[in-house]
Amino acid sequence: MTLWIDVSVSKLQLKLYNASLLLKTYSISVGKILTPTPNGNYIIINKELNPGGPFGVLWMGLSKPHYGIHGTNNPASIGKKVSHGCIRMHNDDVLELSSIVPISTNVYIHK
Repeated sequence: MTLWIDVSVSKLQLKLYNASLLLKTYSISVGKILTPTPNGNYIIINKELNPGGPFGVLWMGLSKPHYGIHGTNNPASIGKKVSHGCIRMHNDDVLELSSIVPISTNVYIHK
C-alpha cells in the first residue's frame, strides 16, 4: 500500500489515499489567518495517545516542528479556520486515521 494524506486548507478536508485511490474523506479544522496551516510536503514523525491539553485523544506530529494532526476537546470547532496552524479532527476520526497510517506517511498540505 502507498498511503498518503491530502489536506485541503480551503475545503477544510483531509483525504486519505492509497496511491490514486481515495479511501476516506474527513472534515477538519485548520489555522486561522494569523496562524495559518503551512503548505508543503511533510511526513508523520510520531504519534502520542492522550497528549493532554487541547489535542484531544491523539497527536500525530509532522516533520514541520510544532505542527501536527490531532484530535480536539472542542468538536464544534471542526469545519472552521480556528487553530494555531495544526490540523484538528474529531477524536474518533483521528483515532481511525492513526490506526491506518504508519509513521513516515506523506502529508501534502495545500490551499
